[in-house]
Amino acid sequence: MKIYHGKILTIDEKNSIYQYLVEDAGRIVYVGNECPPEKYSKAEKVELDDKVLLPSFVDTHQHFASFALFHSGLNVMEITSNKEMMKAIKEYADKTEDKILFAFGASPYSVKEGILINREELDSVCPDRPIMLVKYDGHACVVNTKLLKKLDGKLKKLRGYHPESGEMNQEAFFACSDYISNSVSIPKLIRNMQRAVDYEASKGIGMVHTVSGVGFPLNADITIEKLFAKSVQGGFQIRVFPQSMDTTVATSRNIPRIGGCFECALDGCYGSQDAALIEPYENDKSNYGVLYKTDEKVIEFCKKANRMGLQIEMHAIGDKAFAQATKALKAALDDYPRTDHRHGIIHACLPTKEGTDICAKYHINLLMQSAFDNWRQEPPEYTESILGKERNAQLNPVKTFLEKGCVIGQGSDAPCTNPDPIDWLYHACNHTNPSQSVSVYNALRMLTYNGCYATFDEKERGTLEVGKIADMVILSANPYKLNPQELRQLKVEKLILNGEEYKPQNQSMMSVLWKGLTNKQKY
Repeated sequence: MKIYHGKILTIDEKNSIYQYLVEDAGRIVYVGNECPPEKYSKAEKVELDDKVLLPSFVDTHQHFASFALFHSGLNVMEITSNKEMMKAIKEYADKTEDKILFAFGASPYSVKEGILINREELDSVCPDRPIMLVKYDGHACVVNTKLLKKLDGKLKKLRGYHPESGEMNQEAFFACSDYISNSVSIPKLIRNMQRAVDYEASKGIGMVHTVSGVGFPLNADITIEKLFAKSVQGGFQIRVFPQSMDTTVATSRNIPRIGGCFECALDGCYGSQDAALIEPYENDKSNYGVLYKTDEKVIEFCKKANRMGLQIEMHAIGDKAFAQATKALKAALDDYPRTDHRHGIIHACLPTKEGTDICAKYHINLLMQSAFDNWRQEPPEYTESILGKERNAQLNPVKTFLEKGCVIGQGSDAPCTNPDPIDWLYHACNHTNPSQSVSVYNALRMLTYNGCYATFDEKERGTLEVGKIADMVILSANPYKLNPQELRQLKVEKLILNGEEYKPQNQSMMSVLWKGLTNKQKY
């Protein structure tokens, strides 16, 4: 039992702030401004001083297996030139004995050359082993000749195949990703997952929503993530979304939700200029992007999944994809009304007015990434050059959704951006279009309660209220006392889950699998 004294930010509906919180056996048993009742007098007292206590954070959209994999490999996102990138790749290749190499984070918009590294450059530093360098957006990659020769027979039949440069987009990228995923052993994947959880916990995250299904044989990563979610230590929570339009992928694993990117992606992204647009790209009037699926196919999937009681999420970045997603979810809910479905649209970067109205009327959640705004890998100068000034100003309209009454969750889309809620908080409160900035309270609500709401967890987590599980974060300062521009100064001092300070994952693979098979923990 512990008594916390100081600033207690409950992030409840009224934005209540109290002086005391008492935790007992992992539950919150008292919050208030009066000294706790005498029955708690023997509890350990924690003085917060200038620090604050608030609910732990939720990452509402990430590719957990991919993040775990790339977090353990070479990340080039902060490198500022292709020359430096080639040097880093060579050093990485020299120090690892892995038969297949992978790296993440290449962008033509954050290097001084202004162009994407190519196959010939990869060959010059890594000629003898296959390597896949994934672009920062997670929707394309560059491969060297060694990997191209292994996959060429399959790739050349697919959309997005560019052998001259080695860049692979769309279905060609998915095929490369499948091949790399198949090369990862299960023990290595689980070790990487454990380190990834430790890292996310260090950022104050107590729950992640992961979209799974990226090419492992028989969707093994979905099964592994489910088992891992049921076994993870220290109260950390994982909610699994199978990335499939085959509902049996979810129902056969007793997973009550379905969707994500990859197979459930309705379009591409701005980095590859294949996000689906109603009007053409500003820099190429013949390019409207790519809708991966027909309206009929998406509506059929949504109707079936909705009738089965599944929760649905789908990737939509361009306005044409957003319109398709809202049209399909509306059709499904008109066909089979459900009052509490929690369906959602991931990213929702460029919404339509009609689609936004559908989201508000049909209670469709928006799982956004504020970190995409003023993103170093995809800066406003670039998005304005391809979208034009007017459309660029409409990107990531978090306040518009909020004013419509939509529930907005925040996430990282890791490995695309770092899972760092303080960064999401900063971007949500400092939008490049000032009219889209939100208050600190509303941003914190998106990072905590709304994330729990998005997977039916809000009755147990997401606010600091009596009866709820004591999943909490101690921050270095009170965010309400800072100017929005100062929010990046905040530091996560401690993550507390089930009333206990988080400790690193330390289970063996066999223990993970055994607990995953026998535990009844939600996943």
